[in-house]
Amino acid sequence: MGILQEDVVIIRPPEKDGDNTVLTVNCPDKTGLGCDLCRIILIFGVTIIRGDVSTDGKWCYLVFWVVGKPKTRWSLLKKRLIEACPTCSSASGISYYCTDLNPRKPPNVFLLKFCCHDRRGLLHDVTEVLYELELNIKKVKVSTTPDGKVVDLFFITDTRELLHTKPRRDDTIEQLTAILKDALITIDIELVGPEIPSCSQSSSFLPTAITEDIFDLELPDSVRTGTFTSDSVSVEMDNSLSPAHTLVQIMCQDHKGLLYDIMRTLKDYDIQISYGRFTTKPRGKCEIDLFIVQADGKKIVDSSKQKSLSARLRTELIRPLRVAVVSRGPDSELLVANPVELSGKGRPLVFYDITLALKMLGTCIFSAEIGRHVIGDREWEVYRILLDEGEGVSIPRNNIEKGVWKMLMGWE
Repeated sequence: MGILQEDVVIIRPPEKDGDNTVLTVNCPDKTGLGCDLCRIILIFGVTIIRGDVSTDGKWCYLVFWVVGKPKTRWSLLKKRLIEACPTCSSASGISYYCTDLNPRKPPNVFLLKFCCHDRRGLLHDVTEVLYELELNIKKVKVSTTPDGKVVDLFFITDTRELLHTKPRRDDTIEQLTAILKDALITIDIELVGPEIPSCSQSSSFLPTAITEDIFDLELPDSVRTGTFTSDSVSVEMDNSLSPAHTLVQIMCQDHKGLLYDIMRTLKDYDIQISYGRFTTKPRGKCEIDLFIVQADGKKIVDSSKQKSLSARLRTELIRPLRVAVVSRGPDSELLVANPVELSGKGRPLVFYDITLALKMLGTCIFSAEIGRHVIGDREWEVYRILLDEGEGVSIPRNNIEKGVWKMLMGWE
C-alpha cells in the first residue's frame, strides 16, 4: 500500500516532562533533502538534539529528537516539511517517486514600504511580525532622516503565496500597524514582480573588513570563547570501515543550525548520505557520523576531493557566519555575512537575530542594507548595519560584536 500524505511527516509530542518531541520523515529520497528539512526546522526555531538518517538512495527515513519553544507552531511546521518532501504515487498499491514536470516558478516579490517615527527596537519588532506571517525578507533598505523619521523598504516574498490577495495584504498591514502604533505615518505593499534585480556585486563595493578581515578562518579575539576555537572542530574521513561508503566523523561545539550547516555543505558538493547519526553530548559537544557517497554512488577515494570537502566542512563549523564591527568615519558599522547555498537560498533568520541582539543591547540602528556579493568563488549574503551612537551610553564595539555573534550561534 502507498503511504498516506499525513504519514510522510509525523510529530509525536513528549510523553512526559524532560522528553523530546520526536519528528519522523518517511518519503522518497533526493540529494539535498536533509538540508531542506533542516533549514525548515531552523526557520521554526526548533532545536535538533539527536538525529538518525537512513536511505537506500530511493526512499529515506529520518528521525529527529527536537526541542521547540512555547510558541512553536507544530502543525504549520509539519505542513512545510511535507511540502519539502518529494511526492509519491500509490497507483496499483506501489509507492513510487513522481517527477515534477512543472517546476515551481519563482515566488513574486513585493515591496513593503513604510515611514514612521523612530524608536529603539523598531526594526526587530517589524522583522518579528514578518517572521510570524511567513513573509521572507529578501532585501532591505532602511534609513533615518535628520528629523528622526525612519523610511523602510523591505523586498519580501510570501511562503503562503497569498500576498497578492486583498485579505492577506490587509492582514499584513493591520498587524504591522498594531506594532508600530502611533509612530506609523504611511505604509503600503506593492507587487514588484517575479524577482528583484540581481544584487550580486563585486567585492570592491565592500569594506576591507568584509573582503579580508572577517573572512579569515580564525575567530577574532573579541568573539572567541574558551570552548569555541579551531582546535575544537575535528573532521575525519575513513574508507576502511565500509566497502561502499566513505565515513565522515565530526566532533565539534554545538550551535544554532549546526546540522543545517553540515547538510548544506554536503548538498553543495552533491554528496548523498546513506546513513547518518547526530548526537549532542555534555557541555554542548556534538558527534556526527555520516556514511556518504558521491553522486555516482561511489565512495570518495580521491584524496584531493577528501581534503576539499573536509576543509569546507571544518570552515563552516568554525565560522558559519562572519561578524565584525568596523569604523565608518566617526560611526560604527556592523557587518554580518553568511554563504549562500548553490540553490540560491540564504541562511534563515539572520536579520531577525541581528535586530534582536541589537535591541537587547540597547543599540539603535541608523541604517541597514541586505545585499548579495560574489567574494572569491562564492556568493555571500551581507548585512550592513550602521549603528546610531548619538544617544545614551555608547556600547563598546567588542561587546556588540560578541552579543550579535552569540545570538546568531544560539548561545544567548
